[in-house]
Amino acid sequence: MNLSLEEISKAVGGNLTAPGSTKVRGYSIDTRTLSPGELFFAIKGPRFDGHEFLDQAVEKKAAGAVVHASAVGPVYERPGAHITPSRLPLIRVGSTTEALQQLAQAVRRLWGMPIIGVTGSAGKTTTKEMIAAVLGKKFTVLRSVGNLNNELGMPLCLLRVERYQNIGVLEMGMSAKGEIRKLASIAEPNEGVVTNVNPVHLEFFKSVDEIAEAKAELVEGLHDPKIAYLNSDDSRVRAMARKTDGKIVTYGVKSVASFKVQQVQDLGLDGTAFTVHHGRRDLNFVLPLLGQHNVTNAVAAIAVGATHEIGWEQIREALAEMKPEKMRGQVLKFREGFSVIDDTYNSNPKALAEMIRFIGRLQGWQRKIVVAGEMLELGPEGADLHRTCGREAAKAGLDLMLAVQGQSKEILEGAVEAGMDRSRLKFAADAVEAGELLARTVQKGDVVLFKGSRGVKLEQAINTLRAQFTSMEP
Repeated sequence: MNLSLEEISKAVGGNLTAPGSTKVRGYSIDTRTLSPGELFFAIKGPRFDGHEFLDQAVEKKAAGAVVHASAVGPVYERPGAHITPSRLPLIRVGSTTEALQQLAQAVRRLWGMPIIGVTGSAGKTTTKEMIAAVLGKKFTVLRSVGNLNNELGMPLCLLRVERYQNIGVLEMGMSAKGEIRKLASIAEPNEGVVTNVNPVHLEFFKSVDEIAEAKAELVEGLHDPKIAYLNSDDSRVRAMARKTDGKIVTYGVKSVASFKVQQVQDLGLDGTAFTVHHGRRDLNFVLPLLGQHNVTNAVAAIAVGATHEIGWEQIREALAEMKPEKMRGQVLKFREGFSVIDDTYNSNPKALAEMIRFIGRLQGWQRKIVVAGEMLELGPEGADLHRTCGREAAKAGLDLMLAVQGQSKEILEGAVEAGMDRSRLKFAADAVEAGELLARTVQKGDVVLFKGSRGVKLEQAINTLRAQFTSMEP
């Protein structure tokens, strides 16, 4: 969607300082990644101000910049800078963030193709990738890059749309009420997938029910033909059916659903085989991703694919080709005879408990070790939620549980309460200390799971192992 500066200025209600026939090649909010010919949005946040980088935008040969009218007079001046329309065309607006969102909405309407929004407390990115892979067997798909899913990231994803793409899959995240409603008003999704509602971001919400209300904003914000894909295993998600007058498609593993998993066969570190019952058919799939939670994510993708009339063989093929996203269940093998599961991107109590149970079921390993980082943003229930995961660790029969940072100590207390011997429980103050401890402890025949909140940076511990042992990664 190569629009001219004039067209962009009109779409955002801005004031363009120079003739605007120049076509923009792309959009950026970061001069470090800005390419020549792109339009730079000078976003102003609590800890940064994009207006301070207009010089860099000139140096990078930006097509122009969108700036706050209040910050820019006829000439934008500050020490060391003298930005004039001849150096950099400017579009003056009331709010650069709102202008980015307005332009994304305008482009979405100009494009006019169906969009599927994906939200939930966990599994959003993996589910989005699976849906995109399945739909990619028939359509040319616009999809969110990585986890660009907030008020800035999602509009940037929409602005990357190409005219030849004919369906979109966009991830929508939130940490406060109203955020998904805002994203839905920009993207105007026709379909919505809700993966689950878990106790995450409880620091910002009074209850899990409040989190569910915030996630339901996607279902409430659907545009025709309005299709909601709801996880029937989650009672709060199931209840979202009342939030729309559109079509409801349910999927699940444990409860009655339109797309119901009948059998699950654990293939260890090679993934999972499972059967889905739909209509009068039983369909077999193999998913090379770890954990039952990924089976649930896969069934969501199957439901979307089938609704869009993707052939069963094509859906089967798309799922069989899936590879884990970086730091989201990647299996790393070492020549010294042990394996690591890198699930360090994020964590929450439900996901950690599921992965602990998964490790507990693994066969053929001499020792099973879990390195669990602190789970952040859990609010006043944090200690109890950590202890619950400790009880799961005791049930799973782990050989070693290493808790990392802050409130993760409560995991160890929960494990002791459930009968796990303290000699098998360790605590590290941070990821660096955890890596050093593991490097002294790990041995041939071990399988080690690393999982923690992003802020714990558990990948640093894995990097210590990479430095001291020989990884077999290609």
